[in-house]
Amino acid sequence: MDPSKPEKLTSKYVRIAIVVATYWVVSISMVFLNKKLLGGASMEENDAPLFVTAFQCFITAIVCLVFSALAYFSPRHITFPQLGPLHKNKILPLTIMFVSMMSMNNLCLKYVGVAFYYVGRSLTTVFNVIFTYFILGERTSGKTVFCCAVIIGGFWLGVDQEDAAGSLSVLGVIFGTLASASVSLNAIFTKKVLPAVDGSIWELSYYNNVLAVILFIPLILVTGEAPAVYRIVTQSSHNYWGLLVLSGVFGFAIGFVTGLQIKVTSPLTHNISGTAKACFQTVIATWWYSDPKSILWWVSNWVVLGGTLAYTKVKQLQMKENHNLNSVPGKFSMC
Repeated sequence: MDPSKPEKLTSKYVRIAIVVATYWVVSISMVFLNKKLLGGASMEENDAPLFVTAFQCFITAIVCLVFSALAYFSPRHITFPQLGPLHKNKILPLTIMFVSMMSMNNLCLKYVGVAFYYVGRSLTTVFNVIFTYFILGERTSGKTVFCCAVIIGGFWLGVDQEDAAGSLSVLGVIFGTLASASVSLNAIFTKKVLPAVDGSIWELSYYNNVLAVILFIPLILVTGEAPAVYRIVTQSSHNYWGLLVLSGVFGFAIGFVTGLQIKVTSPLTHNISGTAKACFQTVIATWWYSDPKSILWWVSNWVVLGGTLAYTKVKQLQMKENHNLNSVPGKFSMC
């Protein structure tokens, strides 16, 4: 036995633990930071959720440019794609969906508490199944439908318990449902558009955010946010602007750590990690905001989490089964 093998294995597990912990810290911090910036439904002085979202996209695009320049001048130390010409005609449909996803996510977070945020937009898995069937024509198994039914049940129980506690925001639930649908459609559009940028996630992210900023300008004017934007620009403190810039940096960072977590683990482990992170985030939020919840409220969270984990497991088994069916019979491998 190689004496260095246990050390290499330990080093690998330590690296995975660090990456997963970083993902959790960045993701949870971004949710709390966005809630701080967006405030609540009664917040009027800086009531400009679309502007906040647009500014975050702007900062993300700037960070992409910075890393691209650093990679150009120091390719041995930094790996980042060089940003080529913009394929706006091919990317624009995705950007429209991206703008919808970002807007609905932040509007949901504006109207609901951080504790309810996960359940409030927990129907992404359900919409994944619906859209892959109607758009991509992929058939759905009975087990998958059952998992979706469990998630829907947990979602409705959570909504009911929010209502019973007197903290239900109908707008928040509507925006959360639209956010779930947008997240699902964004994933489908991303898969279709990636070939236009040679499969480069970072290049696509840059152009997506640049186009998003352009699309947000008329949206901000149409929705009447201009007065609030004026107040932010002329009256907001340096601390607020600092948090706004930091939220944009976190927007870039979440893309990086998500890709890194998938790289050092697997897509399945990433989904499990994200689900566990959401549970931990909910616990922190109830403590941080001193927001005690009923037993049935917590049951709704566990039902959604359980349904999501079951769905992930079902998809893993289906992928394994499809792989075995597509394998060449009788092929011998030394791996």
